Amino acid sequence: MSSLSRPHPAERFPAGTPAASQIFTTALSQGPLTRLELARRAGLSAAAVTKAVRPLIESGYLVEDADPDAPVALGRPANLVRVDGGRALFLGLKLTGDEIIGVLTDLRCRILLARRVPLTDRAPKAVLTSVAEIVRELLTEADGYGVHVMGLGIAVSGDVDRGEGVVRYSPFLEWREVPLAELASTVTGLPVTVDNDVRALTVAEQWFGAGVGLSDFAVVTVGAGIGCGLVVHGRVVAGAHGVAGEIGHVTVDPNGPLCHCGNRGCVEAVAADPAILARIRERTGVEITGTAEAVELARRGDPEAREAYARAGEAIGRAIATVANLLGPERVVISGEGLAAHDLFAEQIRNAFAAAAFGSAAQCDVQTRPLPFEEWARGAAATAIQSFITDPD
Repeated sequence: MSSLSRPHPAERFPAGTPAASQIFTTALSQGPLTRLELARRAGLSAAAVTKAVRPLIESGYLVEDADPDAPVALGRPANLVRVDGGRALFLGLKLTGDEIIGVLTDLRCRILLARRVPLTDRAPKAVLTSVAEIVRELLTEADGYGVHVMGLGIAVSGDVDRGEGVVRYSPFLEWREVPLAELASTVTGLPVTVDNDVRALTVAEQWFGAGVGLSDFAVVTVGAGIGCGLVVHGRVVAGAHGVAGEIGHVTVDPNGPLCHCGNRGCVEAVAADPAILARIRERTGVEITGTAEAVELARRGDPEAREAYARAGEAIGRAIATVANLLGPERVVISGEGLAAHDLFAEQIRNAFAAAAFGSAAQCDVQTRPLPFEEWARGAAATAIQSFITDPD
């Protein structure tokens, strides 16, 4: 493995206080900003900002430039503080049931390159071999940028304990109690952050995407499963047991189909891709083999296929209204591979949300944002950047 790309102890992030991490995070997600504006947005004093930025500027993580748009005036001009995105590199991996998608990003989480490797065996040992392979390839490419790779983030669907680095249960990989962070760090030599894939995507949206500057928002993902990432008062919420936001297992029809969780009529049992396919097969007798075929059948006007998607849209809309009613987010971003069929259920999502949202919760800005799996891998890199900044040890 490349020697340059390995992190060095001397390369630890030079933020010795929570205030410094907060200042850097604010500049990263909302900059460039003047020191005065940094202080205002971070809720800190000007003196605290001056103290925090000094080591960050000295080490090259922050840069202070003259503001080209500032009016000419007497006295010292207001400079802009920004993050030098090229100062460090990060890797992000998204694990699915049949492939690993990997990205190399800079410190501002901009994707520099992406790679994919197939997974033919879901056993942890086999997956780790593939992880080592794609990381080795990405590290080789990273050498050309002349800076160190500081961490690796891995995003996995299911119940993931980020603090412990353990995948408690991942239905698509059929894993239980796998200490993935420790195992992946052993095979790659990098500090590893492991998180639920939807929460990782939410971190990326919070810091670098549709959630920048919002204190309360949610990301709802549709596709093989139904997921939800929550940001409340500026923090991604995992809950006491790491399963906050599991709207896929909110019951929308007590007499509905059996869900893999053991309950009936969950959103996921109605609106996830496998549930839609099962419904279409059952109602039409047509042995469709995948989502693309189901979408094509519905777009050709097959009434049973269209009904299955309409039913899914209604369940998703009701689930989003539940989030809006409980938490009152400013925005909900709908994403995931299931958006390939968005035209088949967008109206039902809107109508069901409007009908079920209570009072001013209906003012929530509901957006759709198609994100390919490379963006989910970018979410994993965002968690590695987050860990690097907020937990230097």
